[in-house]
Amino acid sequence: MRADRLLSLLLLLQNRGRMTAPELAAELEVSVRTVYRDIDALGASGVPVQADRGPAGGYRLMDGYRTRLTGLTDAQAGSLFLAGVPGPAGELGLGADLAAAQLKLQASLPAELAARARQIQARFHLDAPAWFRDADPVPHLAQIARAVWDQRILRTRYRRWGGEVHREVLRELNPLGLVVKGGIWYLVARADEAAVRTYRVGRFLAVETLDEGFERPAGFDLAGYWEETSRRLEGSLLRQTAALRLSPRARKLLPMHFGAAGVRALADAESAGPDAVDAEGWLHVHLPVETHAVAVGDLLRLGPEAEVLGPPELRHAVAEAVAALAERYAPPQHLPEFVSRRAESVLR
Repeated sequence: MRADRLLSLLLLLQNRGRMTAPELAAELEVSVRTVYRDIDALGASGVPVQADRGPAGGYRLMDGYRTRLTGLTDAQAGSLFLAGVPGPAGELGLGADLAAAQLKLQASLPAELAARARQIQARFHLDAPAWFRDADPVPHLAQIARAVWDQRILRTRYRRWGGEVHREVLRELNPLGLVVKGGIWYLVARADEAAVRTYRVGRFLAVETLDEGFERPAGFDLAGYWEETSRRLEGSLLRQTAALRLSPRARKLLPMHFGAAGVRALADAESAGPDAVDAEGWLHVHLPVETHAVAVGDLLRLGPEAEVLGPPELRHAVAEAVAALAERYAPPQHLPEFVSRRAESVLR
């Protein structure tokens, strides 16, 4: 609705200061021409919007002007009580602050919105960590968070993972931001003028906050960096593609075991229509996987509900793993015949 958009435009100018018409259009997901019309509408309603011309120009509110109007809808008010996840806030040392802020917000809301917010709190709960995995111990998280906020350099001792070997390294870091994903905390930082990197907070063995500050990189966008890094990491890990046959049950298991990559592989295969299903009712899919050493263990989780068709070296590696398992579990008196028959069926 236009009224909501006008309010959003007003709050953008109030919270961010001067913004150009293209910047406002991108934030509001409208055309620049629509922004011009909305600016005129705000001015006609008495809001003192000033237009500054020139290369550094844009729109801004007159100095000293602020609106107390927020225009929260019932859904928006309720969503604020879902935005603060208690676990991560507590780990940052902000649990009490979050609770106090929610109480103040609730007290300031009209009665009907406050009731709506209480209903949402009673009916929805956010639990960030993944199933069946304990969260990292993060004894230095609160100290790191303060350094992020205060822009203070951190002198750290970090346990770096390198394949099968862990080694400790010393780093002086400029902490730029914190990200929690799946219940795991990550620090985004850079050492001196080096490239920005990601560090798992649970691997910091010692942290010292220095008195020395640092300047944040101009235009650094934490959310944009994280999104790009996540895409790059997935691309670097999933460097190969496995051709599979999946039983109807395996089609249900694939997203559970392979996450987003499994969901995409199923969607691509199912979009191909009936040609992707063979005479036995098994679906043929192409699944991005890691190196063969990792992919074999991952694919074996599907058990007999899946067959690896290619590439040949991956199929052979899975067959060898299956034969080794058969040898381990077969009754001793039937071992040679069992292993031979099982390996032949896998390699057919």
